[in-house]
Amino acid sequence: MSITRADVAHALSFRNISALYIFAILFIVFSLWIPEKFLQPGVWRSLLDAEALTGIAALAALIPLTAGALNLAIGAQVGFCAILSAFLLGKIQMPIALQLPAVIVVGGLIGLVTALVITRLKVEPIIATLGMSSILLAGMAWISNSQQILGLDPAYREIAAAQFAGITVPVWVLLAVAIVSWYVLERTPAGRRLYAVGFNPESARLAGIGVERLQLGSLVAGGALAALAGALLTSRLNAGDPTVGPSFLLPALTAVFLGSTQFKGGRFNVLGTIVAMYVLAVGIKGLQLAGSPRWVNDLFYGLSLLLAVALSQWDKTSRRSSAIGRVVDGLKRKPKTPAS
Repeated sequence: MSITRADVAHALSFRNISALYIFAILFIVFSLWIPEKFLQPGVWRSLLDAEALTGIAALAALIPLTAGALNLAIGAQVGFCAILSAFLLGKIQMPIALQLPAVIVVGGLIGLVTALVITRLKVEPIIATLGMSSILLAGMAWISNSQQILGLDPAYREIAAAQFAGITVPVWVLLAVAIVSWYVLERTPAGRRLYAVGFNPESARLAGIGVERLQLGSLVAGGALAALAGALLTSRLNAGDPTVGPSFLLPALTAVFLGSTQFKGGRFNVLGTIVAMYVLAVGIKGLQLAGSPRWVNDLFYGLSLLLAVALSQWDKTSRRSSAIGRVVDGLKRKPKTPAS
């Protein structure tokens, strides 16, 4: 199949890869504004590592969203599993080799319970995940007594601190999770069915697709990934902190929705999510290095989320209008049959 000039123009258009153009603008602005801080190699290495867990949380939110389930409990899931990880290590003295799989299994079970509430009890995903978020926050406070859990095995800290080829383990884990998620969503029948369910669940059900089964599987997978992010968070901190997990929600959702406007024209996708997440992180890091107050972070992510959702909705509407326009134009050009 030959590539036309129109294909190249679309691929390079601002509408298709706006995040890359925004990154270029941010890079130029901060390079001229604070070059002595922003251009340091250590800043970029720390940025790559610091956002790895946010990336895993974003993919944990992305997978259910492809099936039409907005999970607002992602931050609480990360936080609960981080506290559970610290509790198992510090209080019960569970070996690391058993603790990590146990936490991931618990994360999957949380996703399963959420999915059953949605599919069996017919509770809307937003309400179900909000309720689950509140329950998990209560669980975090109960397990930790609203205090940090200290005294963890120092060897656990090495999981997040270890490096291969100069890159930390969480970044490699993010890369592996992203590749597997991309392959499943883009190259397998299950991925195509997930997108079909998210686009129109009723049509998917009429086509014989198991809508509830796919939503259940996506929420279980998302829960397991959130648990993985939580376990790595505890490794990074070498403690269980009940305050840090919920803060993952806003950056994760912002990355997912902004990423849906990249490369795939309004469709949730792995590559767009990862690119959007790091572009947003560059903006936040630049503002931090410039001495902006901490509340600017929340303002930046909040405005970005609103813009991302608006852009994704505009893109879907625009594509639908274009498709309708093509059909109408085709009908206008269709020659009329002579009357008998």
